[in-house]
Amino acid sequence: MEQKPAPDTGRTPPLPGANRTGPAQRPDIQGLRALAVTLVVLGHAGVARFSGGYVGVDVFFVISGFLITSSLLRELSASDGISIRAFYARRALRLLPASALVVLVTLAGSWLFLSKIRFAEYMSDAFASALYAVNFRLAATGTDYLAEGSPPSPFQHFWSLAVEEQFYLVWPLLLLLGWRLSRRRRPLLAIPLVALCAVSLGLSIHVTGRSAPWAYFGSHTRAWELGTGALVALALLRPPRLPAGVAVAMTWTGLACVIAAAVGFDADTPFPGTAAAVPVIGAALVIAGGASPAWPGARRMLTARPVTWLGGLSYSWYLWHWPFLVIGPKALDRPAGTHLQLALGVAALLPAWLTLRLVENPVRFHRALRGRPGRGLRLGLALTAVTASTALVAAAFPPSISSGEPALVLKNAVASAPDPGARLTQALGTTGTRLPANLTPPLTGITDVRSAVYRDGCHQNYASTSTPDFAGTSTPMCVYGDRSSKNVVVLFGDSHAAQWFPALNLLALQHHWKLISMTKASCKAATVTTLNAHRPYTTCDRWRADALARIEKLRPSLVLMSSSDAGTPAKAMRDPLAGWTDGYVRTFRNLSRSGAQVVALLDTPWPREDVLDCAATHPLHLRDCSVRVPEALHDVTRRNATKAAARSTGVSVIDPQTWLCTSHGDCPVAVYDTFVYRDESHMAEGYAEAVAPVLGRALEVGHAD
Repeated sequence: MEQKPAPDTGRTPPLPGANRTGPAQRPDIQGLRALAVTLVVLGHAGVARFSGGYVGVDVFFVISGFLITSSLLRELSASDGISIRAFYARRALRLLPASALVVLVTLAGSWLFLSKIRFAEYMSDAFASALYAVNFRLAATGTDYLAEGSPPSPFQHFWSLAVEEQFYLVWPLLLLLGWRLSRRRRPLLAIPLVALCAVSLGLSIHVTGRSAPWAYFGSHTRAWELGTGALVALALLRPPRLPAGVAVAMTWTGLACVIAAAVGFDADTPFPGTAAAVPVIGAALVIAGGASPAWPGARRMLTARPVTWLGGLSYSWYLWHWPFLVIGPKALDRPAGTHLQLALGVAALLPAWLTLRLVENPVRFHRALRGRPGRGLRLGLALTAVTASTALVAAAFPPSISSGEPALVLKNAVASAPDPGARLTQALGTTGTRLPANLTPPLTGITDVRSAVYRDGCHQNYASTSTPDFAGTSTPMCVYGDRSSKNVVVLFGDSHAAQWFPALNLLALQHHWKLISMTKASCKAATVTTLNAHRPYTTCDRWRADALARIEKLRPSLVLMSSSDAGTPAKAMRDPLAGWTDGYVRTFRNLSRSGAQVVALLDTPWPREDVLDCAATHPLHLRDCSVRVPEALHDVTRRNATKAAARSTGVSVIDPQTWLCTSHGDCPVAVYDTFVYRDESHMAEGYAEAVAPVLGRALEVGHAD
């Protein structure tokens, strides 16, 4: 008998399968959440066996995309639309009460126990976290060469929540649009999502090879992971009739992919890129295979009561574990070893459980808020305003740093002395052990001072392979001093050459030199291929060759070359002294072809640790932060190689050790009113300017070793 068509009521019939068992009845997904958060905690705690535990975040993305899209599809099927206000109200009630609490408690912990130097940075992170935009801030600071090596922010883990919320700003609207245009047919409904995932995956692969911070923290490179979960939700609108063996195999294979990624990946794995497909596909297989009513397969393990209990705590545990790991060791005044980190990670379960019982659930299921999106949105806005404003207020009242009496002004003392070198030696030997009250700039402002080569983008990043154009415009790039002069001086090397720019620029202005800066991040001056991110630093080799060719064409009168004594050769050297000597000889010979006087400035002594944090912790006992020679010399073999290569090629050598350390080998961290270092290896801008007269005398004399 022919079935009559349903009368046209102006409403669309529900999607096939829309009323089937939804994800709310999927305890295996709670178990998958438990696995994801456990991997994250183990990875962050430093457990070597789970060095790739960060893939737990990717599993969370897939789960979130699946659950949220399933919920939206049920709403579309039931009402032929989506209430955007209700959707965002539900998100606010689900996420903001717990996250606001964690932000506020972490603010207090940061003020009490963490770096006084970086407190303002942490408050900026807190502010960005409150606005769900911290991933952009982390991506931007992660590409800053001078910010490398800084301790992690206690708010860093909020990046993944920011990525999710940025995705959900557009996804409900996109889904609703696709629903209207496709007339509810699944293949057409999936087209815009497939396109979004393809573009995002392509960007992820492309950006991972160019800018790791933007690839890792960017929402544009992570959207495909949430989109994958959404595609699974679309596919399960009408669950395929999978043979029992196939469904079981899918769940076990998916779990194996996630665990293999957590065990096999590490900090050196290019991520996300193509590597992220392993945990993402694994999570998708577990979710899709677990939807089958067949024999449970991996579901049996994932639905065990302790596992689902932990899955219920996953959001709160994720929020609390990272502040515990970052602040805990400082609060306990103990080194952050793996055992302590594991203990702190487990301890974070208690506030996670309390937050779930006393904050999350009471707010989410409160009768006055459920079904009233206006109230939910107002509460969300209020919580956001409170956390953001608290971060701003806290930034205005940073923890204080004690200090001693005012000290002499080092720059004036050295500049006015008949013998600048002798005056600097005297200052090094008579400097106090307390942080001077007139430290200039103040301790908290030292890292904010950037010389022109950094402000103008003239210090080339890791990806750069060529030097800027020095001619052809009225204001050529990376040209300083007296630009009209025909007396050209070139600064060449890595960031340990760039640290001398403030001094050399003062000398260039004084002596009417045209100063051209050619420096690149971690790129050794010696013609030796080194490693960067555990791969041959070939962009350095190409940049160095380009720089040497340009220097030859410039015909400068002086080339000042310097580079850090750090760096691992891409090929192991049987005789490091001979290998590095040969590398420097090749560079010196190339530079000599330009006809310039070539001066090799040896690497500066290194402090023992990040001395800014140390000085903030021990402002009245600065000797606790100082270092002694030879410990301060990073690599004596490489220093000797530079000297040997210079002797064989007629290049002059200047050793700045006596400009930073006393004759007895003590290397103070503050001299008079000036701090010596900006981080664990670079001189502070102010100190470089203060010793400019000493550098000038050395260049005039042309000291050879």
